[in-house]
Amino acid sequence: MKRILFAIVLILGGALHANAKNDAVRDSIAPDPKDVGSMNGILTALYDVISGPAGQKRNWNRMRTLFIPEARLIPTGKRADGSSGRKVMSLEDYISASGPVLEKMGFFETEIHRTVEEFGAVVHVFSTYESRKTKADEKPFMRGINSIQLWNDGSRWWVVTIFWQNETPQLPIPAKYLD
Repeated sequence: MKRILFAIVLILGGALHANAKNDAVRDSIAPDPKDVGSMNGILTALYDVISGPAGQKRNWNRMRTLFIPEARLIPTGKRADGSSGRKVMSLEDYISASGPVLEKMGFFETEIHRTVEEFGAVVHVFSTYESRKTKADEKPFMRGINSIQLWNDGSRWWVVTIFWQNETPQLPIPAKYLD
């Protein structure tokens, strides 16, 4: 039992150390004022930072400056058995899981429609997107909606959560999110 507890303490200690290291990196990088100075700026930066041709490294430090430390990224969709599923990730989880794939295959995501709800410092954005492997691709290989929660702390904008669903033949994007 003591060995199991010791192993758990080591694992948790390593995880906390890794998070502290990532927080220190993020905190040491000044955000670009154009990225965080307006709602449009942070949304533009969000799409820009994940987009790029195959083989191009993404600027993950720039992405880190956009998000609050506790941010969550949550893709959702249908599982193989037909049930609905979701995966809750920290920003670092997302970078580790998606970064190599985006950089290897090439990925360009663009916003094609936006619906905004705002109350005080809290903003909810329904952002319809199209994804292509190259800028020259005529048709997107994927579309969907990002549900993005933003917060303005009085001096800048922050991404709090991104919760998204890809379009499928059984779940087309409603026309009101395409106009």
